[in-house]
Amino acid sequence: MKPPERWVAILGVAALSAIAVAGFAVAIYAAWLFHDMPDAGDLVDYRPPTATRAYAWDGTLIGEFSRERRIYVPYDAMPPQLVQAFMAAEDRNFFHHGGVDPMGLGRAMIKNVMNAARGRRLEGGSTITQQVAKNVLLTSDATIGRKLKEAILAQRLEQTLDKPQILELYLNEIWLGYRSYGVGAAAYNYFGKSISDLTLAESAYLASLPKGPDNYHPIRRKAAAIARRNWVLDQMADIGWVSRADAEAAKREDLKVQQAPTRAKYRDADYFVEEVRRRGLATLGQRLNEGGYYMRTTLDPRLQTAARVALMRGLERYDRRHGWRGAWGRVNIAPGWEEVAKQNSPPSERRGWRAAVVTEAQGPVRVQLADSGETGTIVSADVAWARAGRGLSVGDLIFVEPDGKGAYNLRQVPIVNGALVAIEPHSGRVLAMVGGYSFSLSSFNRATQAMRQPGSAFKPIVYATALENGYTPASVVMDSPISLPGAKPGEVWTPENYNRKFYGALTLRRGLELSRNTMTVRLARAVGMRKIRDMAIKLGVTDDMAPVLSMSLGAGETTPFRLTAAYASFVNGGRRIEPHLIELVEDREGEVIFRADRRDCPRCDAGFSGEESPRIPPGGEQVMDPITAYQITSMLQGVVQRGTAASASVLGRPVGGKTGTTNEYRSAWFVGFSPQIVAGIFVGFDDNRKLGEGETGTTAAVPIFIDFMQEATKGLPKTEFKAPKNAKFATVRGIREAFRPGTEPREVAPVLAPAGPQPYTEVWPDGQVTGAPSGAAAVQPKKQTDEMSGLY
Repeated sequence: MKPPERWVAILGVAALSAIAVAGFAVAIYAAWLFHDMPDAGDLVDYRPPTATRAYAWDGTLIGEFSRERRIYVPYDAMPPQLVQAFMAAEDRNFFHHGGVDPMGLGRAMIKNVMNAARGRRLEGGSTITQQVAKNVLLTSDATIGRKLKEAILAQRLEQTLDKPQILELYLNEIWLGYRSYGVGAAAYNYFGKSISDLTLAESAYLASLPKGPDNYHPIRRKAAAIARRNWVLDQMADIGWVSRADAEAAKREDLKVQQAPTRAKYRDADYFVEEVRRRGLATLGQRLNEGGYYMRTTLDPRLQTAARVALMRGLERYDRRHGWRGAWGRVNIAPGWEEVAKQNSPPSERRGWRAAVVTEAQGPVRVQLADSGETGTIVSADVAWARAGRGLSVGDLIFVEPDGKGAYNLRQVPIVNGALVAIEPHSGRVLAMVGGYSFSLSSFNRATQAMRQPGSAFKPIVYATALENGYTPASVVMDSPISLPGAKPGEVWTPENYNRKFYGALTLRRGLELSRNTMTVRLARAVGMRKIRDMAIKLGVTDDMAPVLSMSLGAGETTPFRLTAAYASFVNGGRRIEPHLIELVEDREGEVIFRADRRDCPRCDAGFSGEESPRIPPGGEQVMDPITAYQITSMLQGVVQRGTAASASVLGRPVGGKTGTTNEYRSAWFVGFSPQIVAGIFVGFDDNRKLGEGETGTTAAVPIFIDFMQEATKGLPKTEFKAPKNAKFATVRGIREAFRPGTEPREVAPVLAPAGPQPYTEVWPDGQVTGAPSGAAAVQPKKQTDEMSGLY
C-alpha cells in the first residue's frame, strides 16, 4: 500500500472511530436524558388538583378549599370564543399540527432575532401541546434537554389524546395570576362570573395572561394589559374567528376587574367556613384541598347574617355600657398623617367604619376622614359618652361611621367577645355559627373551641335527670340555706342564690324558672351526681365530668356548640342529635362520598306508585323519655314567661330557654329555642376576666337572642311545642303540667314557704319535704368560698 493510500485508510479508520465514539456518546446522553421520560399515557385519566367548593343550603357559594385555586371545566362547557382567544394568542395552528409547529417555531426564531436586537423578551414558540407537556409532566428548566423532552412528549401526547382533551388539560392547568389556575377560577377571580358569562373582551384578556400574568396585571399595569388584550382581539379578527367590527367594539371596552380575588361573595360565614374546613380535613384528609368536591353545607345564609349582626350589636352594646376606652392612636396633624391612620383598619365586617383624626375637641368635636379628607362633627350623644370616659383630644385617631344625617357616630372595637350557634333541633343541621366579634381580628372560634363554665345554663340537665328518676314538675324542693363539706377536710361549701334570698318550698318548675341555686344543689344531692354526670355525657355536653355537687351549678366546662346541641334534645322529644355542618359531599363524577344523614330509607327510590309513602325513622339516639323532654321544654317556657328571661317574651311566639351566669360575672349565657330553632349565646372575655357587676345572662346574652330570633323566625308559623301522645296533664297552681301516666296528682294542696333562714332539707322523689332532725340548729349562710357560688 502506497503511503498516500495508507494515510487515507488511517484517516478513514480514525473518522469512523470518531463517529462511533460520538454516536456512543450521543446514545449514552440520550439514554441518560430520556431514562426518566414521563409516560404520556399517564394523562389519559389525569385531573389537576381542583378546589373543593362549599355551598350553603340554598346553593350560595360560601367557600373554597384548595392548594391551587382551580375550578375544573370540561371542554364541552367552554365557550368557543374563549377557546379561540387562547389559540389566537398561543397556538393558532393547534388543530393542524402534530404537537410541534415548525412554521410557528420558524416565525418565533425570526421574531427573536429582532427582539434580541431591541432588547425585548424572546418568544418560546411552544405549541399548546408542548405547554401541556411542560406544565404537567416536566419542569420549567430552560435547558436544551428539557426542550427536547418537551417536543418528544408533545408528539406522544398527540398520539394519546385527542385535540379537545389536550385543550381541556391546558385551559384547566395553566397559571393565570390573581390566585387562579385555569380559566374557570380566572373568570371568577378577575370578573366575578362563570366562563359562560364572559364577554369577548374579557375572554381576550384572559388569553393574554399565559405569557406572564404579572406583566399584564389589570390594576398595576392596566395600560399594558389593555394593549395585550387588544392584540389578542386583532389576532382573532385576522384569523376570522370574530368580525372586525366585534373586535373593534371589544377593544373600546374598559378593563374592569374585582379589586381582589375572593373565595365567595357571601362574606358573613367566615367562622362557619373555617369550621367546615377543619371538619372536612378530619373526614376527607388532604383530598379536601385537591379533590374538586361539591360540598353542600347546612348553612342558612339569611340566618347566618342575622346571627352575625345580632352578636356584633350585642357585644357593641356591652362595650358601650362600659365606657369609652380612648383613641386607638395619636398623630400630629401634619402632611402624611393619613398614612399612619390607614395602618389600622376597622374590622372588615364593619364596612361603614372609617379611620379619622380629631381636629377640634372643644365644644362640638370635629373630625377629618383619613381616606377622603372629608370633615364633619361627631353626634352630641357620642361626644358625651366619650367625655364620660377617657375623652377626646386633637390628634386622636378614632373610628367613625356616617349617621346618614351629615354627622358621624363614634365607634369602638369591643374587647369582649362571644359566640352564637343556631341548630335545627330535629336533624342537627347547624343553621348559623358565629365564633366571635370579627373573624378578621381573631379566627379563634369561641362557638366550638372555647371551653367555658355554663353556669345555670347547665341546670336543665339536672332537672331532666330528676324527672327521669321519679320527680315531676310539681315535686317540691326547699330553697333555703345549705352547707356541705367542701373539697378539702374542714372546709364548708355554702352555695348562695344570686339575690341572696330564699323562697322556701318551691316546685321544680318554679325553681328552674327562678334559677335557684340552693334548691338545685339539694335536688342534685338527692338524685345523685353520678346520674347527672351520665345524663350530661349522653346529651353530649361533655365527655366526662367529676360527680361533685358544684357541677350541678355549671362548674364544669363545655362549648356553646355542645350545650346548644344538648338543648335540642329537649325540643325534639329526647333524642340526641349529632350537630353537623356538612350535609353532603360529591366527587367530580357526582358520586356521593359522604352523607351526614345515614338513616335507611326503604323504597325511597321506587317512585310514585300510589302506595303509602316511605316512613323514615327519626334520627338520633333516644336518651330520655319524650315526656321528660317535653316537661323540661315546658318548664323552660316558664323561664321566658315568668323567670330570668322574661324579656324574650317580646318575640310573641312559643319560646323557651335558660340563662347562665358564672361566678363574678365572668361568662354570660342564654340557650333558647322555638319549635324550629335552638340558639345558644355566650358572652365573655378571652382571658376570662370579669364582665362587670350585673352583666348576667339576662343582661348580656338574652338581648342577642331576641335580636337573632326576631329575624330568624320571620315567616315561620307560631306553632306550639308538641306534647307526647301518652302524656297526662293536670293544672298545678294555675299552670298546665305534663306527667307520666300514673304520676299526675289527683289533688294538689298549697305549700307555704316558711319565713326566715331555713334548716338543712332533704328531698324525696314523691315530693314530700322533710326538715332537719328535731332540735337541730338552723344552718346560717356563710361566706361563699366555692368558685361557683351565686350562679344565675
